[in-house]
Amino acid sequence: MAHDAAWAKPIQGHEAGMVEPGHDVIVIGASAGGVEALQRLCAGLSNNLPAAVLIVQHVAPSARSLLPDLLARCGPMPAAHAVDGEPFRQGRIYIAPPDLHLLVAANGQDLLVRRGPYENRTRPAADALFRSAAVACGPRVVGVVLSGTLDDGTAGLVAIKRCGGISVVQDPSDALWPDMPRNALQGDSPDHSVALVKMAALLGQLARRPVGHAVTVPPEMRAEARIAEQELAAMVEEIGTIGAPSPFGCPDCGGVLNEIRDGKVPRFRCQIGHAYGPESLAAAQADALEHALAVAVRTHRDRMVLFRRMEANARERGLQHVAARWHHAAEEAEQAAALISGAIEKLRAAPGPDA
Repeated sequence: MAHDAAWAKPIQGHEAGMVEPGHDVIVIGASAGGVEALQRLCAGLSNNLPAAVLIVQHVAPSARSLLPDLLARCGPMPAAHAVDGEPFRQGRIYIAPPDLHLLVAANGQDLLVRRGPYENRTRPAADALFRSAAVACGPRVVGVVLSGTLDDGTAGLVAIKRCGGISVVQDPSDALWPDMPRNALQGDSPDHSVALVKMAALLGQLARRPVGHAVTVPPEMRAEARIAEQELAAMVEEIGTIGAPSPFGCPDCGGVLNEIRDGKVPRFRCQIGHAYGPESLAAAQADALEHALAVAVRTHRDRMVLFRRMEANARERGLQHVAARWHHAAEEAEQAAALISGAIEKLRAAPGPDA
């Protein structure tokens, strides 16, 4: 587009007091219902927005993401998947590719696209993007949480506010899936909670509003930002322990989860780097429990089939006492399978914390 060369400017870092006027880094997280929300939001953005817009939309790892084309067509700003190492510029939209975290490099000028540990059961994750932007760009950041399930983005908004930035949450009553906005409201004290129809204008105002002074970034926040930067298959940097050991195991790797308290709601991270908010952890535990129960059902049914065959074999040989013993064992296995199947159905039907 012709206006790109005329006004699109590189983003500058905030270290050593290099804080420029305006909140020129806008980071957005969305999940279920997020594509429609992002289209409506981007359609309302100005073609001279003095900020870069970085977006995490939860997608399946193997999915082909058409989001850049959709957002470029519905609004005036050019949109593309982020490329590792590229500098990001005002007036452009950068979208996390499937199965890769989108991050802001420590210099506050470049993008990182990395296959780091899952956060909140997803990659890309809003928390990873938000935290990296908060560490690198401090008070220049505006964080936005849109429609979605569970609680990705909640801890990220806490990090943004802790580093002097601004947090914006879609009004849950306006979201197709209100969990992410609702959890963000409960886990933080957001500066703004608005419907989508008002959000584009609000972001335009915030982008032009002068920022405050840079604040000291907590060491543990820098450490967590570095975790997301490391490729999971080659994590060699010694990050150190973040948080205190909890009684919970990591659903992904089985390691001990440390409990971290840096906001109103605790969250959890293991030594590998997998991270969870409370609702994401509960959902992961439910999935693991359902898997374990399904294995138990299959095993009991296999045992029942085996016992029935052994019963028939004993009867063919005239061993009625032995056949009766196998028959009793088969009935017990059948009853156990039915009992566990019922537990699975109850687990699936159980409402979540926000239901």
